[in-house]
Amino acid sequence: MTLRHLSRFIEALPPEGSFSIWAGPVAGSPQIAYRGCERHYAASTMKVALVLAAFREHEAGRLALDDSVVVVNSFASAHGHERFSIDSDADSDPEPWARMGQPVALRWLAYRALVRSSNLATNLLLGAVGLSATAAALEAVGASDSVVARGIEDTAARASGRHNLVTARDLARTLQALTIGAAASRESCDEVVAVLSAQQVNDAIPAGLPAGTAVAHKSGWVEGVSHDAAIIYPPDADPFILVICTTSTLGEQAALDLIADGASAAWADRHEPRSGQG
Repeated sequence: MTLRHLSRFIEALPPEGSFSIWAGPVAGSPQIAYRGCERHYAASTMKVALVLAAFREHEAGRLALDDSVVVVNSFASAHGHERFSIDSDADSDPEPWARMGQPVALRWLAYRALVRSSNLATNLLLGAVGLSATAAALEAVGASDSVVARGIEDTAARASGRHNLVTARDLARTLQALTIGAAASRESCDEVVAVLSAQQVNDAIPAGLPAGTAVAHKSGWVEGVSHDAAIIYPPDADPFILVICTTSTLGEQAALDLIADGASAAWADRHEPRSGQG
């Protein structure tokens, strides 16, 4: 069954740029997978895999989410032996910066990395979790085309060719695995989804949905890149997953508006059957 409104949205996409859309049920095959395997720079969507990895490491006994680390602005680069710091003005969350020099729980860092997309919290959490564990989390959910290769603003690693990459399909697979409890334990999956549901940055997919619609999601944005990946919970239909990735010359607000338009189209298609296998 084709999603009529979302198909029309795809037909009207700008001719220049790379756009990927995945829409379908919380378990099963997509109804629409438009360029779903096309890689995009991940921006802040990589934080979902990192937080999932933290919970998986906690379950394995290799990390305790209630343990603390001291908030610092100094991180080991993924390239060589360099260290780097990040720009507080480019961070969307002031809370971790207000705790500089103080101990904070890893669980709190995971929360801030998702609900306010904190770059400082992300790098601190990545230092505790590690790139290998994050790669294992991606592998566990079948996100085979995505890569978390470095922290935020690790310019030395970026210059060496280490890039965080994602696909719409992989983001959808991650959300599916979280929803059905296959990404980690049922308890951990439910907690990660609850954190995604507490998202405070709601200017992409949620902006295209009726006010008050329940959404668990994570967006990501840098210049030329804007993504959002969501579990949407209509009160009158089955929940469904929508992922929209954009890499283009669109301005920030224009890209956000485009994603919101896609969400509005998917909402209009919400009563289409969403069963599937795979």
